[in-house]
Amino acid sequence: MKKLFFGVMLLALVIGVSIPTMTRAEVNVSIVLPPPIVFSQPPELIVLPDTYVYVVPDINEEIFFYDGFWWRPWEGRWYRSPYYDRGWAYYNNVPSFYFDVDPGWRGYYRDHNWYGHRWNYERIPNQQLQQNWKSWDTNRHWEKQGTWGVQGYQPRPQQHIQELRQQRQQQYQQRPEVQKQKQPQVQQQDQESHERAQPQREEQRPQVQQPQEQERVQPQRQEQRPQTQQPQQQERGKSERGQEEKQDRR
Repeated sequence: MKKLFFGVMLLALVIGVSIPTMTRAEVNVSIVLPPPIVFSQPPELIVLPDTYVYVVPDINEEIFFYDGFWWRPWEGRWYRSPYYDRGWAYYNNVPSFYFDVDPGWRGYYRDHNWYGHRWNYERIPNQQLQQNWKSWDTNRHWEKQGTWGVQGYQPRPQQHIQELRQQRQQQYQQRPEVQKQKQPQVQQQDQESHERAQPQREEQRPQVQQPQEQERVQPQRQEQRPQTQQPQQQERGKSERGQEEKQDRR
């Protein structure tokens, strides 16, 4: 009996461990992770003017550093990691900083020119960035100390910044790879809305009057019928009229 008991317990443990493992496997299969980016050495970065977004300029892939994480877009989705070369995880949104990134930054970087001004950007080693990015952000280092390396820098009006963000957001949504990822989501939302609409139609059906209510109406109709004169009352009326005729004759 003891062997049987321990066998049952072992089987229950195996089933309990395997079910969560299978569930995690199904979630991981649905989202394909991007391929790794191979670096021969830790990358150097530059900070983009008007932002605290750091970008790796010397590779073809877009890879950013912002708020303590590394970020990269791939096939219409976004991924982030605490490391620049591994550990990528799916991020179910577009990071807010991305709409502050000028789409033409690579050309400005190549020409050392930021909107007509000389751009003497500083190449920042990864180790230096990891040690200082938080204090730079808190103290607003790039505005106060170096104006992002742009000669004759003039900050843009806040209204202009908001307009640029909206414009870039619209342009991003029109990208083919983004549209491709949005189609399955739209189909799923349509199916969910259709399922939610079915119970509402059933609730709007007119209710049929129950038999009990019909029975209550019938006694009321009977009470409203005119009452007929009883036979005793008719006989009394005849006798009274006969006496009156006799008196008249006398």
